[in-house]
Amino acid sequence: MAEENIQYTEDSIRSLDWREHIRLRPGMYIGKLGDGSAQDDGIYVLVKEIIDNSIDEFVMGNGRTIEVKISEHKVEIRDYGRGIPLGKVIDCVSKINTGGKYDSKAFQKSVGLNGVGTKATNALSDYFKVQSFRDGQTKMAEFEKGVLINDAPIEASSQRNGTLVTFRPDNTIFKNYHFIPEYLENQIWNYAYLNAGLTINFNGQKYHSENGLLDLLRRKVDEESARYPIIHLKGEDIEISMTHSNQYGEEYYSFVNGQYTTQGGTHLAVFREAVVKTIRDFYKKDFDASDIRASIVAAISVRVQEPVFESQTKTKLGSQSVGPDGPTMRTFVNDFIKKALDDYLHKHQDAADALLKRILQSERERKDIAGIKKLANERAKKANLHNKKLRDCRVHYDDPKADEDAKNNTMLFLTEGDSASGSITKSRDVQTQAVFSLRGKPLNCYGMTKKVVYENEEFNLLQHALNIEDGIENLRYRKIVIATDADVDGMHIRLLIMTYFLQFFPDLVKNGHLYILETPLFRVRNKKETIYCYTDEERQRAIHKLGSKPEITRFKGLGEISPGEFADFIGENIRLEPIILRKETKIADLLTFYMGKNTPDRQNFIIDNLKVEKDVVHDPADKIVAEDEEIEAA
Repeated sequence: MAEENIQYTEDSIRSLDWREHIRLRPGMYIGKLGDGSAQDDGIYVLVKEIIDNSIDEFVMGNGRTIEVKISEHKVEIRDYGRGIPLGKVIDCVSKINTGGKYDSKAFQKSVGLNGVGTKATNALSDYFKVQSFRDGQTKMAEFEKGVLINDAPIEASSQRNGTLVTFRPDNTIFKNYHFIPEYLENQIWNYAYLNAGLTINFNGQKYHSENGLLDLLRRKVDEESARYPIIHLKGEDIEISMTHSNQYGEEYYSFVNGQYTTQGGTHLAVFREAVVKTIRDFYKKDFDASDIRASIVAAISVRVQEPVFESQTKTKLGSQSVGPDGPTMRTFVNDFIKKALDDYLHKHQDAADALLKRILQSERERKDIAGIKKLANERAKKANLHNKKLRDCRVHYDDPKADEDAKNNTMLFLTEGDSASGSITKSRDVQTQAVFSLRGKPLNCYGMTKKVVYENEEFNLLQHALNIEDGIENLRYRKIVIATDADVDGMHIRLLIMTYFLQFFPDLVKNGHLYILETPLFRVRNKKETIYCYTDEERQRAIHKLGSKPEITRFKGLGEISPGEFADFIGENIRLEPIILRKETKIADLLTFYMGKNTPDRQNFIIDNLKVEKDVVHDPADKIVAEDEEIEAA
């Protein structure tokens, strides 16, 4: 009856202007929002949209330097291209479907073709300034949340041609946001690798590459672990680099017209197939595809006309051809790999021998675990996984039919003990948040082979819950969140879980899927206000603010936090710390330090990095030594 009373008239129809529409539906334009803890969060897309325009100027032969300054909440980007035509400065940053990239002759292989990017950055910033310098004159305009507040007149200028954009992301949309330097650095490096000869000055540091994807892989691969020198091949509108390492998994970096396609797409799918086919033909043996691609680290970049992406954020290529009149993507990539890679292997016998040795090693390992793998998979089914260990959610990251925003918010909490998993299970969002309960401390798998993943019930069930047995392409959750207590035991469990992923699924960590849940250590409250504190400094500030001896509660374990309170900590105000592998980080050395033979250095590191009150921990070094001996004995 209520529905019958709803009036659907002319008054029900309304039109939103460009600014209102972007602010109401930001996900349509920049993907997910986020607070900056994930490398594909919206604040990095805002930066990318502005730099993309500067890159397009460089590609067209205008300006070899870009200046980028990013502080905690402010972004400033200056290029030395032609500069926006002065009479169109305001239109180019505030009118949808306005720009210079609709002339396909001028921007045939550009990243942004829809005239939306800069406007999205403008609309989603609480302050936005654009200034163009062109032929001795300059024009400047300022906006607040997309609304023009200052239309300055054209003036004379002695500055070089180009465009300056300054903006602050709107913290009412990107709540509690912060830029993570490592994410920005990777973003800047990718621009440098894909545009040889370009120099980007980022916060006082120069980023420059002369060797393109060869330099990219040199930065990503530890030379000691590479099984043969990096293969670097370039053709017209295509470039690849590849090698094999000693680590598990497959690791790819794919790009289209300078855009980092984090979710791959047609070009990457064809590349993976082409490498398998070419190697089979070269060795004249029908190797299993998984043995050929095991431990591969590769990068591919293509330039195509009028690329079609599967979303506005351009993270996955959908194009089936390289242009309106060009060959199919399959033919284009396959023909290049077939000739260039085959020629390389014929000319470099040492690399061909090393590659064959790596393939045969993978084949032996696969056959060695075949029997136990079958039994383990049967055990996983009998264990009735989704009822015994996993409290699943309704939306999954690998579901092509699910809402993109919901998929990007999917996460799996890894907890230890019934009380902690119970609190999170009762307070989670059942749509996007799942819980996997660990039973006691995981096995220290440092130095072990992948056979242990199938022999150890806990590890086997976890890989099935994540759906990563055959790689991370079908990963079921966007974020894997380690949720352990903030004490010595919790730190140790955290390290053991990290060791499992770094040892057997390093590509999962490198692709930014692993996080640590930050939970409050203290609750400080009086009759009027409650403040949750994540550090001792925050506790001191809260005490000072509330005054008159407020009630202070120290949370010693996740199980002590009630479900009602937990809902706030894993909801809109969730704090996640991403696990980031820096350029200089070598996984082998990292695991040796944390999980190898016990040393005083490691004991001191664990103790010093515990976020606990000093008087709570009693002789933690003794506890760690005892735990190590226990695990080594096991």
